[in-house]
Amino acid sequence: MSELNLDQLHAFTEVIEHGSFSAAAESIGITQPAVSLRINQLEQRLGVLLLERVGKRVVPTAAGSELLEHAARIEGAVVAAVESLAAYTEGTTGRVRLGTGETACVYLLPPILRDLRRRFPSLELVVHTGNTDRLLQSLEENRIDLGFITMPAPGRAFEVTPVLEDEFVVVAAADDHGLPARITPATLAARPLVLFESGGNTRRLVDQWFAKAGITVKPVMELGSVAAIKELVGAGLGYAVLPRMAIPADDALVAVRTLTPRLHRTIALVIRRDKPRSRGLVAVLEALRAVGS
Repeated sequence: MSELNLDQLHAFTEVIEHGSFSAAAESIGITQPAVSLRINQLEQRLGVLLLERVGKRVVPTAAGSELLEHAARIEGAVVAAVESLAAYTEGTTGRVRLGTGETACVYLLPPILRDLRRRFPSLELVVHTGNTDRLLQSLEENRIDLGFITMPAPGRAFEVTPVLEDEFVVVAAADDHGLPARITPATLAARPLVLFESGGNTRRLVDQWFAKAGITVKPVMELGSVAAIKELVGAGLGYAVLPRMAIPADDALVAVRTLTPRLHRTIALVIRRDKPRSRGLVAVLEALRAVGS
């Protein structure tokens, strides 16, 4: 059998991750026919069907699932080989793939990423967003280089460095004058709630805050977007519990109250212990560690 083509293998993993050829093409930066050609060439090289369509989504066949397990290790080995040579090059170059939550990506990281781009113009920064569980899986599979995520981040393979504490607050419409100054779980549970969708650490922390008071909440809406939650709350459709970093001081759309008892989350840097530290990766790690100083 001829050797595997890394571009074909990368196209294969991108199609599975995004569930479509068009989304994979956009992610890679090539045309959809080019992605299809790479997949066809890979299937011909291996002599098996790797992908099939189920409804509107492209999924791996049994053979494709088998190859996917090897593909993650192959891509990880290639990235590690390239990064191990970074110490022999001048300047800070290469690519760093950062995984983080939407809130930090929108409200905290832009000035930090802008400063990194200014200081290291040859460094390629790629940011992926998702919840903690998904990003930890991506770290384990070497699809991202480091995570800036809400704890806990379990796993012996990870090196976890807490960076900052972010307080949760109650958010209401700016013209809502009936919200008391002291917000307890019982006070809040009696009102319509618009919360983060289930599955992430942020939502788990909020549910645990209510559970400690013996309360199980049933929100009227669950969303994965902080911006969408704020828009709905600002329109008077409910109340939300959001990280304070998501509410800029000049935000006129919503009113903010503290929780009683107070609730915080810890955001940490998470990286695989065996991850080679290229110059670019070290620069990003140092910039993010400085956030909490």
